[in-house]
Amino acid sequence: MVRLSDLTFGYKNQPTLFNGLDLQLEAGHIYGLLGKNGVGKTTLLKNMIGLCYPTSGQATLGGVDVTKRRPDLLSQVFFLPEEPFIPDMTAKTFLKTISPFYPNFDRLQFQRYQDDFEVPLERVLTKLSLGQQKKFMVAFGLACRTALLVMDEPTNGLDIPSKVQFRKVLAAAVDDERCVVLSTHQVRDLDSLIDSVVVLHDGQIKLHISLDRLTERIRFGKILGTSNETLLYGEEAFDGVHAILSNPEGIASRPDLELLFNAVISNSAVISDYLTTEAKQ
Repeated sequence: MVRLSDLTFGYKNQPTLFNGLDLQLEAGHIYGLLGKNGVGKTTLLKNMIGLCYPTSGQATLGGVDVTKRRPDLLSQVFFLPEEPFIPDMTAKTFLKTISPFYPNFDRLQFQRYQDDFEVPLERVLTKLSLGQQKKFMVAFGLACRTALLVMDEPTNGLDIPSKVQFRKVLAAAVDDERCVVLSTHQVRDLDSLIDSVVVLHDGQIKLHISLDRLTERIRFGKILGTSNETLLYGEEAFDGVHAILSNPEGIASRPDLELLFNAVISNSAVISDYLTTEAKQ
């Protein structure tokens, strides 16, 4: 679905952000794009949807160059930035004005999402709280039923109950025809949603793997005292060492994406090389 081929990009008079970057994303998955602040996550998302133009290389959606900004292509993409533009109109007027641009928009689905989020439709959007504005835009984006749904820091501005509701609503909305990309630095908000993880670091994709494959090859756990297991990465805590371990027996474990992210950016060769070697065996 989404393909970045040998993509190089940098803003004018600034260092190059990406150099020869390759990435392929498929429908039916929720991808978590992880990276430190300033690494270029938002810029990478904009390259995916044609809002930024690469210096070289190409970004395509369904084989079509996204920089052409064709209307038929744009109708299949919804992008929710971290701070979306909120027009000075009621929610009902927004729906009437904007939804025709998305031919697959489902008003009944939107109503269900809106009911779940408890966002008032009669009020002017700019008069709503930041959290209510974000929930309205999330509900609208999901109801557009686009092939590609891209959200940048979608849980920013949401309170704890709203984050729980967001996870439930998004999980129910995804199907085999849709590709969802979530960029976040708040990994714990989304770790129960993500089924594939992409780590961006130093202008390169340092890790791109499904969580099923990941947990087949490595195990997340705690080490108390000495251990004969192969430690790939560990962080000391009051209750022992939170560890990433080799997993030759294929023991199931719940992935700790925050720990994985720290491991990749601190010593990416250890984790990445181990996963690559294991995958070839």
